[in-house]
Amino acid sequence: MSSVLPTSMQLSPEVLEAAGVSKAWPFEEAKKIIKRYQGRDFPDVVLFETGYGPSGLPHIGTFGEVARTTMVRHAFHVLTENKVATKLLCFSDDMDGMRKIPDNVPDRAFLEPHLHKPLTSVPNPFGGDYESFGHHNNAMLRRFLDTFGFDYTFASATDYYKQGRFDAMLLLAAERYDQIMKVMLPTLGAERQATYSPFLPISPKTGRVLYVPMKNVDAKEGTITFDDEDGEETTLPITGGRVKLQWKPDFGMRWAALDVDFEMFGKDHQTNQVIYDRICSILSGKPPEHFVYELFLDENGEKISKSKGNGITIDEWLAYAPTESLSLYMFQKPRTAKRLYFDVIPKAVDEYYTYLAAYRRQDAKAQLDNPVWHIHSGNPPAVELPVPFALLLNLVSASNAQNKDVLWGFISRYAPGVTAETHPELDRLTGYAIRYFDDFVKPTKTFRAPDEVERQALSDLSDTLGDLPAGADGEAIQNAALNVARRIERYQDHNKKSPEGGPGVSVAFFAMIYQVLIGQERGPRFGSFAALYGIGETRALIVKALAGELK
Repeated sequence: MSSVLPTSMQLSPEVLEAAGVSKAWPFEEAKKIIKRYQGRDFPDVVLFETGYGPSGLPHIGTFGEVARTTMVRHAFHVLTENKVATKLLCFSDDMDGMRKIPDNVPDRAFLEPHLHKPLTSVPNPFGGDYESFGHHNNAMLRRFLDTFGFDYTFASATDYYKQGRFDAMLLLAAERYDQIMKVMLPTLGAERQATYSPFLPISPKTGRVLYVPMKNVDAKEGTITFDDEDGEETTLPITGGRVKLQWKPDFGMRWAALDVDFEMFGKDHQTNQVIYDRICSILSGKPPEHFVYELFLDENGEKISKSKGNGITIDEWLAYAPTESLSLYMFQKPRTAKRLYFDVIPKAVDEYYTYLAAYRRQDAKAQLDNPVWHIHSGNPPAVELPVPFALLLNLVSASNAQNKDVLWGFISRYAPGVTAETHPELDRLTGYAIRYFDDFVKPTKTFRAPDEVERQALSDLSDTLGDLPAGADGEAIQNAALNVARRIERYQDHNKKSPEGGPGVSVAFFAMIYQVLIGQERGPRFGSFAALYGIGETRALIVKALAGELK
């Protein structure tokens, strides 16, 4: 997923016109950046930034921020006809003190003595060659971003502070200390006001980040004076990584120091946005354009957290679905809170391929509103997928397939000429389907015995399927099933009309089929499933259900 326009992509007049009027949110955000420079030249590099707090392992929310920013960056490239250089800086706040020990580390006691030290000074509890907890987590972030092919530059707060890249801003913050305090103090309670300082010294004795009041801030000398943990009065230069800023002033300082043009952040930061902006302005910077996205929730509706390790991890999603499905999930409704748990994966996979199939039939305007255009930086691949992912899952469920060869036996019969070699994308999905079924569907399968009405309905369905000609397609099978249901009072829906004018068919009929035959509450269109699985195999499944062999 590159944020740089492919050289093969032609920015035709149709594409440029469509981009100018597109209401897709990445274009809306990119237009804000262009307006930011209205009447003046763009800088040598327009800077996009994302932030990462390495207090825990990176999660999918972290990926989402980079993916979404990349989409805005690409939209900006198109609107400026690829004539303006850009850069995406992924910034790690790894100099922050470790305020608490994450729940998902292998040995919590190992980290106890290192509370409040900068994350890059905390020993690595995971083993390996990484020199600290922060370095390990930074490496995990880069590994994931590299897996997706993002075009980015990684930045470490520890490096920037220690290398003096923030020194000028820290000295300016000391000079304008009172102005910063006027912004911060009203946001704090009375007790916190009495001890607050935007400067956090790193204790030269314990190595911990200290939240202590300042006895003196000397802007001319560039020093701060405070009492260290043992009570001894200490004076430190505020430069060279000996002192850092509290996280809220740090946000604004970084924007000013780096001339950031665009940064998005979660809704939990929204109330602090005005603080970040004011600090940036006090330090003679121009606040970047913002985009506030809603938070991701776990299966219990709670915010996902790096330290808790709840929700889905990066590697877990990728074990069950292609990367593009995750990118789609990030694109859709970024200002709406969404559950980020395993049960969203199948729908995301099928939606991705549905959008991909539609793309080639669309005009330029519709293509630029299509999520796959943004996922693939304007150059979506041409992929044919004869079998949807949801249907593959049900095929695995009915056939108890443990390997891809079994599935391909059904697929090749259903779609002659389609093989793993001719359709590698479908072959990739068969592996995901087996893994997802084994881990999430199989443990929850619950077959139920049919009652007398259901037994008769299934028996009639089997007989009707047997009367169909060999090779009947999904539509013919679906219509045959509907004809069976229309004759049974329980499944008649008088709010719908059949083609003949009689009552339609209740969804309860197909729900019954999946509950009895597959042990699931729902499934894809029955006709498509039976065509793929095979009429003979579907009838045999009915026989087993009526004999009680499935339950």
